[in-house]
Amino acid sequence: MVPAGEPLPQAFYERPATEVAPDLIGKLLVQGPDSSGRTLRAGRIVEVEAYCGNGDPAAHSRGGPTARNASMFGPPGRLYVYLIYGMHWCANAVCAPTGIGDAVLLRALEPVHGTDSMAARRSRTPGSIGGSDLCSGPGKLTQAFGIDGAHDGCDLTTDGGLSIRDDGWTAADIVSTTRIGISRGTDVPWRWYVAGNSHVSKR
Repeated sequence: MVPAGEPLPQAFYERPATEVAPDLIGKLLVQGPDSSGRTLRAGRIVEVEAYCGNGDPAAHSRGGPTARNASMFGPPGRLYVYLIYGMHWCANAVCAPTGIGDAVLLRALEPVHGTDSMAARRSRTPGSIGGSDLCSGPGKLTQAFGIDGAHDGCDLTTDGGLSIRDDGWTAADIVSTTRIGISRGTDVPWRWYVAGNSHVSKR
């Protein structure tokens, strides 16, 4: 299965993270095609969170550019990848014009292609892991896709690596809530997810 549509263009991301984030719901995170033209893995984005530059106390960019967060400052349409707790990678789509420091955290995916290879990457026997647990969290989805620090700064708008695409699917109901898993900036409703979807992470 090769998802329909081209990678979303840079212009899609060149907006505030709070605008891009809900628009990413329902899009496909795609890995590939490889040298044989095959899609390796694909998952539908069902949960995201927005982080908004130096005015957001929970954003890594709040203090300005550093070696760790440089990718978060653009260009838009790149991937910002960082490590938390010394063990889990998190993947973010960089948004807004270059220099702003906005990004959207990909919190959960619904697997649609390559589930056995995702399960193998999660260090489980293929077929033994429940589908709703496979990518139901930011660390789980990066592990399932093999995303790590080497992907920091990669271009989501081109073929051949990681990209985000639109196959025309839309959610019947999208919920907006406050963000989770953080200790600052917990009062803004900048988390969006597909209502009733079993792949959404747990608060």
